[in-house]
Amino acid sequence: MTVIPTRGSLEPPTTLPRTLGALRACGHVQRDVKGEVRANLLAALRSGRDPWPGIIGFGDTVLPQLERALLAGHDVVLLGERGQGKTRLLRTLVGLLDEWTPVVEGAELAEHPYRPITPGSMRRAAELGDDLPVGWLHRSLRYTEKLATPDTSVGDLVGDVDPVKVAQGRSLGDPETIHFGLVPRAHRGIVAINELPDLAERIQVSLLNVMEERDIQVRGYTLRLPLDVLLVATANPEDYTNRGRIITPLKDRFGAEIRTHYPPEMAAEVALVAQEADLGSIGAEVGEVLLEVLARFSRQLRASAAIDQRSGVSARFAVAGAQTVAAAALRRSALTGEDHAVARPVDLESVPAVLRGKLEFESGYYDQPPENDSGRDGQGEVLTHLLRRAVADTARARLRGLNLTPLAAAVSGGHRVATGERVPAAEVLAALPELPVLHEVATRLGAAPDGPPGPIAAAVELALESLYLTRKLGKDADDGRTVYGAP
Repeated sequence: MTVIPTRGSLEPPTTLPRTLGALRACGHVQRDVKGEVRANLLAALRSGRDPWPGIIGFGDTVLPQLERALLAGHDVVLLGERGQGKTRLLRTLVGLLDEWTPVVEGAELAEHPYRPITPGSMRRAAELGDDLPVGWLHRSLRYTEKLATPDTSVGDLVGDVDPVKVAQGRSLGDPETIHFGLVPRAHRGIVAINELPDLAERIQVSLLNVMEERDIQVRGYTLRLPLDVLLVATANPEDYTNRGRIITPLKDRFGAEIRTHYPPEMAAEVALVAQEADLGSIGAEVGEVLLEVLARFSRQLRASAAIDQRSGVSARFAVAGAQTVAAAALRRSALTGEDHAVARPVDLESVPAVLRGKLEFESGYYDQPPENDSGRDGQGEVLTHLLRRAVADTARARLRGLNLTPLAAAVSGGHRVATGERVPAAEVLAALPELPVLHEVATRLGAAPDGPPGPIAAAVELALESLYLTRKLGKDADDGRTVYGAP
């Protein structure tokens, strides 16, 4: 479980200065947040340290553009289809902030002791001088994220008049009557707005002054609040013309617009699925070969005319597929009594039915067939066909040049092989005679020929399915059990 830190949950080192005078004496130099990001990014690049941990597939495309934008001090909008890692990329920006930064202790905003900006903090600084108490804020608390929704208000983002403070006797024009919104509370930090076009246009207007003049306007009053924020946002290209759009003046204030994309290489897609699926927490082993099948499946969906490509096929599709396959293996181990759950190609059959809701189909591919239709499930046929293609392409790539004729002959000659959700790996292997080609199949597909039965059975099943898809074997499926035999 991820624990969200709060201001009091992270204790700074005891050696850090605790008063304004001590802070000055130690030689601390104030930097604005963009200068801080620039300096730390340059330090990472010069030392060879990866400033973008966990980001896969953007190394030669998106990341160089983002680095240039940050070095230039630009606010940034990431433009791309769903599930391309835009939000994850923005969350790594927090690693470019200083680990600890000084703030005015007890202030409502994260104000620097050298430059308080609210009336209350300025008054305290004038009264206490070098005795002004200093607190320290961890960088994890300097990143603020907001999902743009149509019901978001100006008060949520910028602030509003606090009626309680007005009732206490202050006038409406008094800056101390303001209840600050999300953006001012992110002072000296990073503000990320997801799906920016979903904000109503009048709400987007409220960000104009924040981005350019760095002040805020509430209820007709302008509060000169020199905010220090890095504003970053995400958007889907389709939002510009359909559900909403980023208003032109706001687009103009972003210094950089960067296009993201899905992983361009198969290896990057497989690595991404393995990283994000967190299969270890499920307790089942899913081999790299099956992850490759799921990655190919996603890539073929992105090229299919049946899928609405304006919406895209999220990387979460393959990630959820890997988790579904792991869950199917775990369930089988519970039913069969196997000690170690290992996913096999038969577990891929559970993916289309579970994940079809994550896709947007073009019109003509029915979710449920109309009453007068032939009964065909167009969506299901598309998914089944593309999954089989992914299996065939993976097997072809992994087993290229290997003669599987002896295996096909053995199965056609009477050694029928059954698999399914209640068939343990040892039973799959026991159905076949000792064949040298099986050792080579296991080696090619990442399983030790003398290792445990689970990975070997997974390799053998992929070879059998490949033979079926090339019409060298037959396959009968009924009641959760699949049997390979003569064609």
